[in-house]
Amino acid sequence: MMLHAPDLAGRTQMAAFTRHCAERTGRAFPDYATLFRFSVEEGPRFWSLFLEWAGLVAEGEAAPAILGSEVATARFFPGLRLNYAENLLAPGADDAPAVTAIDEAGRRVTLTRGELRAQVAATARGLAALGVGPGDRVAAIARNTEQTIVACLAATGLGATWSSTAPDMGVEGVTGRFAPLAPTVLFTHTSWPYQGVTRPLADTISAVLGALPTVRHVVTLDDGPLPGRTHHALSSLATGSGPFALPRLPFDHPLFILFSSGTTGAPKCIVHGAGGTLIEHVKEHRLHCDLSEADTLFFHTTCGWMMWNWLLSGLAAGAHVLVYDGSVSHPYDDALLRLVDREAVTLFGTSPVYLQYCHEAGIEPGLRFQLSALRAVMSTGSILYDRQFDWVVTHMKPVPVWSISGGTDIVGCFVLGNPDLPVYCGESVCVSLGYDVRAVDEHGEARRPGRGELVCVRPFPSRPLGLFGDPDGKRFLDAYFADHPPHWSHGDFVDLTERGTARILGRSDGILNIRGVRIGPAEIYGALQDVPDVKAAMAIEQHDEQALGGTRLLLFVVLAPGAVLERPLELAIKKTLKTRCGPFHVPAAIYQVDDLPTTHSGKRSERAASDAVNGRPVRNRHALRNPASLEQMVARLGGGSN
Repeated sequence: MMLHAPDLAGRTQMAAFTRHCAERTGRAFPDYATLFRFSVEEGPRFWSLFLEWAGLVAEGEAAPAILGSEVATARFFPGLRLNYAENLLAPGADDAPAVTAIDEAGRRVTLTRGELRAQVAATARGLAALGVGPGDRVAAIARNTEQTIVACLAATGLGATWSSTAPDMGVEGVTGRFAPLAPTVLFTHTSWPYQGVTRPLADTISAVLGALPTVRHVVTLDDGPLPGRTHHALSSLATGSGPFALPRLPFDHPLFILFSSGTTGAPKCIVHGAGGTLIEHVKEHRLHCDLSEADTLFFHTTCGWMMWNWLLSGLAAGAHVLVYDGSVSHPYDDALLRLVDREAVTLFGTSPVYLQYCHEAGIEPGLRFQLSALRAVMSTGSILYDRQFDWVVTHMKPVPVWSISGGTDIVGCFVLGNPDLPVYCGESVCVSLGYDVRAVDEHGEARRPGRGELVCVRPFPSRPLGLFGDPDGKRFLDAYFADHPPHWSHGDFVDLTERGTARILGRSDGILNIRGVRIGPAEIYGALQDVPDVKAAMAIEQHDEQALGGTRLLLFVVLAPGAVLERPLELAIKKTLKTRCGPFHVPAAIYQVDDLPTTHSGKRSERAASDAVNGRPVRNRHALRNPASLEQMVARLGGGSN
């Protein structure tokens, strides 16, 4: 079902770029499908035209645009030099708003473009005086504030590589990420607010520093105390006034090290390059989101999720970036939506989890707020089901709903929105320009359209440079290219439709094999959306020598308040799964639990649950924010079907 038809007046940046391509090539591009084919079939020409049109600040030779043809080894713009921070700071008049930071306690700070430039320059001077420069890795335990943005742009502007986590992550999770990097500087807030309580971080910081002997300097991002530790406050570190020249570095100079969510083991330290990150984000923002100086961009995220990096890059499009720190439901159940309304957000990014919360809490945004500036809603982090598309359009505002998907591994999106294309319920609008995404079918053929495991068969700029601590590249190749060489294998199931849209069907590494039949858990979760009492579910394959095929299917469910897993509900669940999915999707047993194992980045971890219920060591336990959920799951196995 079509939910939204586009304005075809040709006023978008996508339309302007299409005209630019037509003028430079002498070709006609009557629709997005034609432009997309050009972008993947003639990748070097496409990326050269986009670099020219986007006007990025760079120096050196723009040719070749791509060196090499293999996804794993190709390099983009090897003759170019640029600076990520310089490109984010360049657009806009000095008095234009750049960043607004708000927290749950009501603190609100706005930096204009001029103020942001001045603060980044002064902070970069201070960091340079401490010896920070290219080759350094800096780490941050950071709240979502303007100080974090200033610190990140100053550090990366000097050529250091930035990694950050949210302050709610435990010591083991933080050290598991940062220790392999051997950072020289630790940025940190000294406390963080959540649900009306201010929580000190001194003990966490002390424990983390004990595991990071390479840290030479500690810089606090706020002015709070840090007992027993020599440190610099960010506000006092800044020195001097006026512009500060930031070095232009190779296109693939390391910019960010991000961490996989830990759903399948210890988090990978994924190294992303400055040029690839920048050019991909600018393409996604300006073309696929039509982001400009007229917009206020807000994506609800923490500093431990790649969407924070994506949000930050919105500055390169000239947009006003809004960041929020705190609970979505404090001091009001609709605190986040009040923010969207009050701050005149034009593009709002969220997750299916938050939309589900709004639905269950009975929040009616369209009745409570004007949302007059809002022109699109984006969602990522997990599958956005059909009924959630409907909920946004019916209960929030009838605007385009863009389900976007890609992730930490590519610091960007394989499928996303498009201002010039219609939105169909349950589907991502299109595949991203320049990304030759296909689906590997049961015969091993990579097809588009098609249904199967998502692969990318041609070079793309935001492919990571590699994994940190992997000098020969073996772990990198094993992680992304071993399954379907020489293609990039992303670990998702996808349905690429005839009309160019896409449905993400769930993780391929979470596939279940029940009596010889391969089952995607996402099919089960999608069907259970029709069972109102089931709030969340997790399907696990348990080894059982007595079962046909040696395994059986277990289902763990979190129920709505007041609901109990009694016989009628159990039968309703099984009937729904049999009717909607088939007999192999019906679980051998169903168990009610209070919570499901979830990583600090908000993703459910079937791997952790599978390890626990099968009696194996849980390899990614430190990546979970609620490891006690595993003990309850194991305990339930001894107590019958509920």
